[in-house]
Amino acid sequence: MTGTFERELDLATRVAREAGILLKSNFGKAQDVQYKGRIDLVTEMDHRSEELILGRLGAAFPGDGFLAEERGRDSSTSDRVWIIDPLDGTVNYAHEYPVFCVSIALQVAGELVVGAVYNPLLDEMYGARRGGGATLNGRQRRVTEVDTLERALLASCFGDEVATESDPERNNLGPFSRFIRRAQAVRRAGSAALAIAKVGVGRTDGFWEHELNPWDMAAGIVVVAEGGGRITNLSGGVPDLIGRQLVATNGRIHDAMLEVLALKRAPSSTL
Repeated sequence: MTGTFERELDLATRVAREAGILLKSNFGKAQDVQYKGRIDLVTEMDHRSEELILGRLGAAFPGDGFLAEERGRDSSTSDRVWIIDPLDGTVNYAHEYPVFCVSIALQVAGELVVGAVYNPLLDEMYGARRGGGATLNGRQRRVTEVDTLERALLASCFGDEVATESDPERNNLGPFSRFIRRAQAVRRAGSAALAIAKVGVGRTDGFWEHELNPWDMAAGIVVVAEGGGRITNLSGGVPDLIGRQLVATNGRIHDAMLEVLALKRAPSSTL
């Protein structure tokens, strides 16, 4: 694979910013809200943001394929695929809770090479391209050097499985409770894309989740990798966008997180 992907990253950040401005301008206004699941919402702004992004990217790279949250995968057979979450944090957005973002990634021949995550309310752009490092608002950033869970600020998310799955190891309640007891703090703000990207620029130390979609994690994965972090699935293997699992850390606490994730609470456990 050749290319620096500078043009693609520049476009991704510009388009993410434009979509974010659209979302911000309509934040707090009445929304047409529909339900895809018990706690999985979609608003008119998800669709409007997605159409804007698809239009801009399609005009710039007409031969590329797309995987977007609301429209799904297009019919293209291109090995270049843009992976788009037009509004990550829809539940927050619908309730005027100020945590949401736009996430755009590019995958080429199966490899994630560009990622842009934009938080419009704070005007913060997390960006990365293969070999170019991770940036926050254009400034180079790195993962933290925290090396113990006791000093670590972690993040996670919950999807529909928390309401539909009774097994605490599968609905994330079990690992969440163990990490609360081990880490300095655990945050669950409702936007996986933002939470993952924060690891790559040193704002948090680690992230894990059981049930992610490709558009939730694709851009953030690039930011973490280029920021010097480590990325695996929950068992320590190579992560897969369709595998739905992700552990993203600064690298120093990764093995400790995998150990906590592997534990199942026993009656005599003191963890």
